[in-house]
Amino acid sequence: MRAMKKIVILISGRGSNMQAILRAAQSERWPARVAAVISNRADAAGLACAAEYGIPTEIVPSADYPDRAAFDAALRERIDAHAPDLVVLAGFMRILTDAFVLHYSGRMLNIHPSLLPSFVGLATHRQALTAGVRFHGATVHFVTPQLDHGPIVSQAVVPVLPDDTEESLAARVLEQEHVIYPAAVRWFIEDRLSVRDGIVRIVAQDG
Repeated sequence: MRAMKKIVILISGRGSNMQAILRAAQSERWPARVAAVISNRADAAGLACAAEYGIPTEIVPSADYPDRAAFDAALRERIDAHAPDLVVLAGFMRILTDAFVLHYSGRMLNIHPSLLPSFVGLATHRQALTAGVRFHGATVHFVTPQLDHGPIVSQAVVPVLPDDTEESLAARVLEQEHVIYPAAVRWFIEDRLSVRDGIVRIVAQDG
């Protein structure tokens, strides 16, 4: 029998992707449990949602630390106390140090609201509209020291409509994020992801 895996989720705000993951984990009876939800902001709305699921929540206020390295060291200590198999970034609005990222190499996932490698950083929907692309979307990837890069696990594509605004485009992309992120997390906990030469391969359930 496959061992039950532990997940720690990091959030900074409402945690809508966290909520999608929690719903899927519960309804699909994943062989995993979310050991903790940790936020760098005490006012993150997602903390209340996690508590409703009975998940322990913690706050590591980034404003309390003099620099990025000090914050990351404190955050790493809190994460490692749960001995997670996977760390999930779900709207965690911090740029992480290389040392932190490398500590979780191969076991930290992020979702970015663009079709990477296009439109890294912030304001991705504005970038897409400004560039005049016909398609936009979201990407789940393993986290590496290079910002918004790393082996791609899954992508979802949405058309850019002629009358789209940043808000309307963001809403359609977010719907797809809530589909592909839980799926990617489940593939990880079921040991179905392998990375070779920077390319992710998804192993079929029957091997």
